[in-house]
Amino acid sequence: MTDFNTYDCVSPLDFRYYLPDERMTDLLGDYVSEAARVRSEARVEAALARVLARRGICSQAVADEITAAAESVTPAEVAEEEARIHHNIRALVNCMKNYVSDEAKPYIHFTFTSFDVVDTATAWRLKNAAHEAVIPTLMDLERTLIAITRRDAETLQVGRTHGQHAVPITFGFAMAEYVSRLGRRIELISRSADDLRGKISGAVGAYNASSLLIADPEEFEREILAELGLEPSTHSTQVVEGEFVADYMHALISAFGVLANLADDMRHLQRTEIAEVAEEFQANQVGSSTMPHKRNPWNFENVKSMWKQFVPRMQTIYADQICEHQRDLSNSASQRFLPEIIVGLANSVLRMNRIMSRLVTDTDKMRSNLAMTEGMVTAEPAYILLAAYGHPDAHEAVRNVTLEAQQTGRPMGEILFASEELRPWLDQFTDEQRGIILNPATYTGISAPKAIGVCDEWQSRLSL
Repeated sequence: MTDFNTYDCVSPLDFRYYLPDERMTDLLGDYVSEAARVRSEARVEAALARVLARRGICSQAVADEITAAAESVTPAEVAEEEARIHHNIRALVNCMKNYVSDEAKPYIHFTFTSFDVVDTATAWRLKNAAHEAVIPTLMDLERTLIAITRRDAETLQVGRTHGQHAVPITFGFAMAEYVSRLGRRIELISRSADDLRGKISGAVGAYNASSLLIADPEEFEREILAELGLEPSTHSTQVVEGEFVADYMHALISAFGVLANLADDMRHLQRTEIAEVAEEFQANQVGSSTMPHKRNPWNFENVKSMWKQFVPRMQTIYADQICEHQRDLSNSASQRFLPEIIVGLANSVLRMNRIMSRLVTDTDKMRSNLAMTEGMVTAEPAYILLAAYGHPDAHEAVRNVTLEAQQTGRPMGEILFASEELRPWLDQFTDEQRGIILNPATYTGISAPKAIGVCDEWQSRLSL
């Protein structure tokens, strides 16, 4: 294509989320594009040549020629050759041969089959995309979440279950959940990326071609893959076992789910009637085309929307585990879309870190929201303490107190301690226990130290 314009793209990933964003192209340019695919496949051919030279099958000069060819061949010429012969890897091989001497030509793709190149190059790209782009951006977000958690470790907030006030916590405790969940996803992505495998085992995976000339074809495979920082699986057919990519993509998609959950929580906390946090608004930013007062949490909504787009793709990835006998082509098109998942996730991580690093918390609003239920949130400690002092049906007794509080609008603690029926048990409460019932702000369990402990653990585990 000549005179390429991003607005001629079909996928919004290109014209909206990837190509216009220099951060994205800097991070992922070597791993997700069509050019990156061609370069990585040429890299596999070069690795073969270097091992052939070490084993004395070709000269070092030949290996150097092929390595130089791998660096020189262009995606455009490979695409043109593919259009002529209708085979992508043979097109790459033919184009690389144009850069080398007749002496070197026989050793390009020597003993290889196409998916020795394709699956190995895919593993190389996915592994490096994780370590060079995805994990570093997730680590930046983890640092941001840790900073918020530490800052707000003691910031009082009402806990919510089923959308209802539950018992008090701190905002730092609420954020510590995401420090923990994201930390585990980072570890999982790293492990699954390191476990991606390549293969150099020929047309059906039985080393037929390489065993013609090489006495130890499995060691030959290991040497080539080691050039690329990869290992073989214990078995492959014409393709690598599908579970390695499935596990890797599951790690990415499940990390995406953590982002979506965090985004959803932050979006709900910005509702007008809650208003406990705010996404910093830029001076010229417009929230609505018709309502000038609106300040919509659109960045958080974008992250959830992107997650909705990519999470269903796991079904296709799981379907790609299925291969008829030693090879069919039912995964060759679908696997070309794998880089889109990486782009979608990386874009959302960068967006989330940008917004979370400027998140504003309204501590006064958090306290006033807690006060809305007139101390009802201390019904739990009231019932537990009554039971501890021997009341035979403490839960029902406190439930009746809460009903009266709801009907009269009086604080629950006031009604509770005015109850003559409950006096024999209430008189046993210590001053500290009475204080907890009358002041919900003191009933936060170990929210603050727990939040700090979570931060300490993940800073240590991830060496942040």
